Amino acid sequence: MIKLFITDLDGCVTDPFITPDWKAFSKIRKLNLNSHYDPNIPPLTICTGRPMPYAEAMAQVLGIRIPFLFESGGGMYDVAKNELTWTPELNDERKREVKEIKAWAVEKFISSYEATIPEFAKFTDIGIINQNAEIIYEIRDASNEFISKNYPHFEVHHTEVSVNIILKKANKGEGIKMICKHFGYSLDEVAYIGDSSGDIPGLNIVKLPFAPANAAEPVKKVADVMRGKSTDGVLEAYHKIIEYNINY
Repeated sequence: MIKLFITDLDGCVTDPFITPDWKAFSKIRKLNLNSHYDPNIPPLTICTGRPMPYAEAMAQVLGIRIPFLFESGGGMYDVAKNELTWTPELNDERKREVKEIKAWAVEKFISSYEATIPEFAKFTDIGIINQNAEIIYEIRDASNEFISKNYPHFEVHHTEVSVNIILKKANKGEGIKMICKHFGYSLDEVAYIGDSSGDIPGLNIVKLPFAPANAAEPVKKVADVMRGKSTDGVLEAYHKIIEYNINY
């Protein structure tokens, strides 16, 4: 039985810089609220690379009142208790390296590429945003080269609009393990939907891995691919999970 449905945000529940599909979004929210009364509907939560304030705002809109993950697996926030749990990997040495990488990213990319900004309010990783996919690929390649040579505890992931340099041991797979431990669930009791390379560690470990139709090709190889894109894909996956539970 699936007891928890975890969704990524960008590329799944919403698309970056685009007004959400409120009709499908509202249906996802309604299913989550109905999980309080129907045991076949697992509650919804979030695992995103975005920082806590953005994830917390999205949790409010989706009616999520249980802990969610942000900065991939870097942090977990329990909105009901107002408690933050940080990855144990964020020791003093890693904090120093995060500061160094942030400074390098500002000098290397923020100052050099037009319309490129850092992802603000992050503590455990480094985010760089540009709406031009070609520039993102250039930043990704340069980051991969620099990080692999200088910072072995970090790794690089990307979407069409962002590059994320994260702690290897605080990826989405580790985050999902952390939230499962919090609830006392096994990984066989969890479903997850994601669309980018950073989602693969999470998709590889859950019972039911899903991807929307707009997911990157490597993601589609490790997940059940939905017909719908983004929000519609999440809604479709939610119904598949409910059907799985009914037939369990």
